Amino acid sequence: MPELQRLRADHGPAVLAFELANRAYFASSISDRGDEYYEEFTERHEALLAEQDAGICAFYLLVGEDGSVLGRFNLYDIQNGTAVLGYRVAQRVAGRGVATTTVRELCTLAASQHSLRMLRAATTHDNVASQKVLTKAGFIPAGPAEIAGRSGTWYQRDLGRQSQLFPQ
Repeated sequence: MPELQRLRADHGPAVLAFELANRAYFASSISDRGDEYYEEFTERHEALLAEQDAGICAFYLLVGEDGSVLGRFNLYDIQNGTAVLGYRVAQRVAGRGVATTTVRELCTLAASQHSLRMLRAATTHDNVASQKVLTKAGFIPAGPAEIAGRSGTWYQRDLGRQSQLFPQ
């Protein structure tokens, strides 16, 4: 059974393998990170851990039984009880409810572990899969967004209503 784990230093190689294995898949729906991202991965990974230690972000990985990364689920710009949610899942598990289930789990963690009351997430208009994930996880449209020069929609979820929407 896959497990949601807080990002750690020793996750670096598995995260890099995940990003490289899924690079073309991700680039089909979101902006490519560019070669520099991969060339400077170790430094970027260390910077993410520093941001997490400072409490301005919280990064999670969905890790398979074999130790491979199946997805990344991030809370960033944490302030005043609100954070922005970002996520990506491996192509091999896409379309199986993995993202929806994990986003729901992260909503619970966001409230209980990070004292967050509201999550926001943006997706482009052509990323129908992400729109479905957010809607199924209890997010509602909250206004227009621009993502890497593409039009989209901001979604938000009031975490105080979580137990009413999705009983455990």
